Amino acid sequence: MSVLHVAEVGEGESRSQWYSMLTAGRSHTTKSTTQLNLKETSFLGKRYESTAAASDASAAPPAEKYEYQAEVSRLMDLIVNSLYSNKEVFLRELIRHVLLFLSPIYCNASDALDKLRFLSVTDSDLLKEAVDLDIRIQADKDNGIITITDTGIGMTRQELVDCLGTIAQSGTAKFLTALKESKDAGGDNNLIGQFGVGFYSAFLVSDKVVVSSRSPKSDKQYVWEGEANASSYTIREETDPEKLIPRGTRLTLHLKARNPLCLGRDDKGFAHPERIQKLVKNYSQFVSFPIYTWQEKGFTKEVEVDEDPSEAKKDDQDEKTEKKKKTKTVVEKYWDWELTNETQPIWLRNPKEVTTEEYNEFYQKTFNEYLDPLASSHFTTEGEVEFRSILYVPAVPPMGKDDVINPKTKNIRLYVKRVFISDDFDGELFPRYLSFVKGVVDSNDLPLNVSREILQESRLVRIMRKRLVRKAFDMILGISLSENRDDYDKFWENFGKHMKLGCIEDRENHKRLGPLLRFLSSQSENELISLDEYVENMKPEQKDIYYIAADSVTSAKNTPFLERLAEKDLEVLFLVDAIDEIAIQNLKSYKEKNFVDISKEDLNLGDTNDEKEKEVKQEFAQTCDWIKKQLGDKVASVQISNRLSTSPCVLVSGKFGWSANMERLMKAQAAGDTSSLEFMRGRRVFEINPEHPIIRNLNIAAKSNPNDEDALRAIDLLYDTALVSSGFTPENPAQLGGKIYEMMGIALSGKWSDAHHPEPNSNTPEIVEAEVVEPAEAGSQK
Repeated sequence: MSVLHVAEVGEGESRSQWYSMLTAGRSHTTKSTTQLNLKETSFLGKRYESTAAASDASAAPPAEKYEYQAEVSRLMDLIVNSLYSNKEVFLRELIRHVLLFLSPIYCNASDALDKLRFLSVTDSDLLKEAVDLDIRIQADKDNGIITITDTGIGMTRQELVDCLGTIAQSGTAKFLTALKESKDAGGDNNLIGQFGVGFYSAFLVSDKVVVSSRSPKSDKQYVWEGEANASSYTIREETDPEKLIPRGTRLTLHLKARNPLCLGRDDKGFAHPERIQKLVKNYSQFVSFPIYTWQEKGFTKEVEVDEDPSEAKKDDQDEKTEKKKKTKTVVEKYWDWELTNETQPIWLRNPKEVTTEEYNEFYQKTFNEYLDPLASSHFTTEGEVEFRSILYVPAVPPMGKDDVINPKTKNIRLYVKRVFISDDFDGELFPRYLSFVKGVVDSNDLPLNVSREILQESRLVRIMRKRLVRKAFDMILGISLSENRDDYDKFWENFGKHMKLGCIEDRENHKRLGPLLRFLSSQSENELISLDEYVENMKPEQKDIYYIAADSVTSAKNTPFLERLAEKDLEVLFLVDAIDEIAIQNLKSYKEKNFVDISKEDLNLGDTNDEKEKEVKQEFAQTCDWIKKQLGDKVASVQISNRLSTSPCVLVSGKFGWSANMERLMKAQAAGDTSSLEFMRGRRVFEINPEHPIIRNLNIAAKSNPNDEDALRAIDLLYDTALVSSGFTPENPAQLGGKIYEMMGIALSGKWSDAHHPEPNSNTPEIVEAEVVEPAEAGSQK
């Protein structure tokens, strides 16, 4: 069976109603046209058998054969096999997108309708056929045929030759040029087909393409027919009255069957009605003209069923029993046109007229979400780049994905003139750290590649990206300023790492990222605070923002680096995520306050007494040199510490070297091979607390007996202990353990021996203490 397109036209009458329909030999889908209940403007249908006698072929004029222009066959092969990465875009191309075919001036069905509407303003005769402006798509899955019909401007014979026989020549481009040259040209020149290759996307899935078109300026209808990999095409006049149309163009695609030598999918699968409907909704949902697809439908009704003879006999015997006819519910199927697209996108409406419920409904429907977004932003941008957009912040991150690592997301749907282009971008519209933001962007003048699948890098794209990022920040800032603090806590829990990644990757937006950051601190261990709150709570004499990086809050609050700052009631940020330290180092400062790592040398707390400090350094100068000599190359220097109050010593990192936390992370990244990391380690400084008893005793030993073995062992043990307490990893943990055991043995030797603390024993005879008798003088009496 084949697809025939039928027109019901009375002689001498205008063709006010016309239609096309699938030929069906399937009885279960057949229903008379009187049962379809179609509107007056809908297509009606009849079914015909396709036979050799369907029309008088001998009476038809012979088809004329035309050769493509030079090298067109090679160029067509390039277009079909290399230009498009996704076959399913053929339907988008043939309905509306940039380089199509269905009219002499416009290169696609939607442009053909636009052209007719534009020209009818000055020439009302073009609309003498009272046919609605729409697009209708039929699919015959059994025969692998797709038919796309528009009621637009149509094409004459010469226009078929000019537009469909020449690649890269677009009627739309010509029309735009004519509009610019015409002084009287007014109205909308927002046309999209300007290159003239989109028509050949039909050969992505088709072996043969038939274009039947009629211009309202002509009384004849012509048929263009071409095959894939052919060097020529034919054009003939349509003489079959059953196939005539009053106006417009009908495109018939004969889809490719599976190649026995190829394991690929059968392209005839595109002819399934449900798949056609899905493609229209995905790519052409917001085309300004209605798009109808031919769909199988059904309705339920009650029908009588024959009674069982035994039951009928029983009922006859009982005359008093009231007989009731038995029925059952059946579904009767039929075919009808169904409106598939929406003609008014939500982003084209005035934001004041759109409710929150409508925004949320659009979000859930477009991105298959079940929760309402945390925030949304609907805006229009004008100037060098004009576009409309709606952005959303999701309530939860995507399941099973880490978008910080994988920048390939499908969160931004790009439309050009309301036609879907792509949702597969790699940082063109949004940076990687904002990949969680979802939304739609619709523009009229974006630079696309010829296949309209890739957004080309240009100044316009960079401007658009900058404005989208700015709006995204405004939206997130609005969440942070919300009266409900839980909203931003939820956002930070899900997307806080994205903000920190932005500090690393996007220096231009540091001022926007800073207010959005949240951390725990020494004065807020259970509740996140912002940098604004930290600055507000700073001491009058405090000039810097202090922080400590550690693997947990417990490690951070028990570190010896924090001792003196805690005494002075100085707040310290706890950076406990792996990305925190790198983010802060890239941020460098906030509101002219520098970030200072309290685990690095040259820490200035702003309260030093120069005279006292000078005296202490002179007193312990010999001790510092003695300790440095014993430790050798393990440390760069030994200094007096201003950050310790209870610990005897600490090991600090060089000003430009890795901190202990960073060194730990780098070792984990090295996967066991730390040899390449040795040159990245910064200098380490051994700081001592001159007020601690251990250091005072060592000071005495340094001056009285610097070669004492116990003192030297104590220095080594002090260094190893400081290494651990400062967050570093000892190079030889077993050796450190041995030193600790040795010191424990010395300290505990004989402490609990029997000689010092004898225990009572019941079998041991009681020892009676002897009485001391004083000597008496002679003659005295007792």
